[in-house]
Amino acid sequence: MPNLNTPHNRPITLALLAMGGEGGGVLADWAIDMAEHNGFFAQTTSVPGVAQRTGTTVYYLEFFPDDGAGKPGVHEPVLSTMATPGEVDIVVASELMEAGRAIFRGFVTSDITTFITSTHRVYSMTERTSMGDGRVDSEEIMKSARAAAKKFISADFAKVAEESGSVISAALFGAIAGSGALPFPKEQFAAAIERGGVGVKTSMAAFDKSYEISKQIVTDLDKPASAGVSIQIGKRPVEPGEISAEEELAIIKDPASVVGAKLKSHAAQVKADFPEPARVMAINGVKRTADYQSLAYADRYLSRLSKIREVEAKFGNGTAQLLNETARYTALWMTYEDTIRVADLKTRRSRFQRVSTEARIGAEQIMEVREYLHPMSEEIADTLPTPIGKWILRTKPVTKTIEKISENGIILNTASISGYCLLYFVARLKPIRPRSLRFNLEQERIETWLAKITELAPINYELACEIAECANVIKGYGETHRNGWRNFTSIMVEVDKVSSNSDAASRIKELRIAALADEDGTKLRNYLNV
Repeated sequence: MPNLNTPHNRPITLALLAMGGEGGGVLADWAIDMAEHNGFFAQTTSVPGVAQRTGTTVYYLEFFPDDGAGKPGVHEPVLSTMATPGEVDIVVASELMEAGRAIFRGFVTSDITTFITSTHRVYSMTERTSMGDGRVDSEEIMKSARAAAKKFISADFAKVAEESGSVISAALFGAIAGSGALPFPKEQFAAAIERGGVGVKTSMAAFDKSYEISKQIVTDLDKPASAGVSIQIGKRPVEPGEISAEEELAIIKDPASVVGAKLKSHAAQVKADFPEPARVMAINGVKRTADYQSLAYADRYLSRLSKIREVEAKFGNGTAQLLNETARYTALWMTYEDTIRVADLKTRRSRFQRVSTEARIGAEQIMEVREYLHPMSEEIADTLPTPIGKWILRTKPVTKTIEKISENGIILNTASISGYCLLYFVARLKPIRPRSLRFNLEQERIETWLAKITELAPINYELACEIAECANVIKGYGETHRNGWRNFTSIMVEVDKVSSNSDAASRIKELRIAALADEDGTKLRNYLNV
């Protein structure tokens, strides 16, 4: 804690990097109120980013003790309006990527900065829209943060806020209090929240939990030979079709207990027949395909994998890499996104419950969920039985009518009876999916891809693994899917050309990475000299 008994020649500085809706402004107001109630000059400014995840709001605060500067004949301190790299005492980031931004901007320095960040991730638009795995390595950010700061405090403060029914600003305020970086006792922090008068109970709950976490980390950091401490509160959210770490462990021990009675035989089959490194992925695939279509579809999934399993047993290198990657991408390919799938996911009770929880809808409040849809003639034709779908695509008046209706998109309120019933009806078309135009086309493509893997694995195992991973090039729907399929086809043509070469695997990997570099395939065409 700064010593107030010595003269001050500079203010205490604090920079907070937060996204919209996280209460950064509220945190800044609490801090200013607290400082002023304790005889400090205090000032806050904010510089907003251009969008939620292409930029962030930087709240900058300065505090200067009134140790006589306010007396007659003595000038008040001149405070800055923006953080100066190398002169920020406290940096607070609401999320791990924002922590990386703070380091990049030079706000964090090893001689003075107490660096506080939440370790959860809110993926940026560039990460989300990347054709491949565009995620920034979180551990690399953590390493950089530890190296850059004088004192580094990290924990999943978003989880603390969620469990307390509050927002992350309250949790971060508690972390600042626990860090001892500001010259105010815990009681003064709490008083500022109480004077705010809004959401005091839940804010205090989050504040108290984070205060204890931060204080413990500081205690551990002050121990001899301490290399820094990071605490993970809660777990990473589980995405649709994914399983948790607990489920993974339980699957290996007793798969039937996890996936439920309807999938007992499938889970038992995976446990009995599949090598351990591929079991979790195969179970994920069983769950996903059964949820997407039916138990019979999950049977089809396992039947396809059984051929790869035999190849793996004969020609594998002991890692089960080929079986694992084929299990991953076969499941994803078999559960391609169509209008039925989208409607099904949007009308599930669990989705409305999740939205209600995230929006903190009260018992007396009405929630509306508006869906922005842009169905094209191709997506509609793909969903219908093959003869009808083909007729729509070759009948220009019909396709033009569809394009005209959906030209500006369609907005549906799925909380209304009409909007919900429309999507509910589309979701109930699942039984006709196996007769749809796209379903049959995708099954043919999957079989061709698997046949190529099976053919080349005995000759070149590494090349077969690369061919399995090439399915990652095919993504989305509409123009994105068409571009992905074109890129995939180009790579498969190259496979036939280079399969007998010693460097075939590295060549195909190079092309796969190029295909994932951009959506339209420009980089891939450059590599192919097309």
